[in-house]
Amino acid sequence: MCAGCVQKEYPDRGNTCLENGSYLMNFLGCANCHQRDFVLISDKTMVNEDEEEIVTYLHMCKNCDHVIARHEYTFTVVDDYQEYTMLCMLCGKAEDSISVLPDDPRQTAPLF
Repeated sequence: MCAGCVQKEYPDRGNTCLENGSYLMNFLGCANCHQRDFVLISDKTMVNEDEEEIVTYLHMCKNCDHVIARHEYTFTVVDDYQEYTMLCMLCGKAEDSISVLPDDPRQTAPLF
């Protein structure tokens, strides 16, 4: 993908995983046409395999169709947790895990 279009390659986004959209704060502008305009999403695919959902798409320049970055988002359920990951040169890298139970056992304070 294009390192010239982004301010920082694969910025750490903590637990912010985007299934769609673009992180425009990291977009410098198109290195091909030198315009800073909207970023389009194209070639979006969603694949469900072995209880894992994988969403991929391309971030493209609105003006010249230059490919800025490839975005990949995954969702799985492991034991009692929903696991999310994101990897994209523009949007960054992130992971999150959320309990499917009403009270997350990892957040429970010990009684003693």
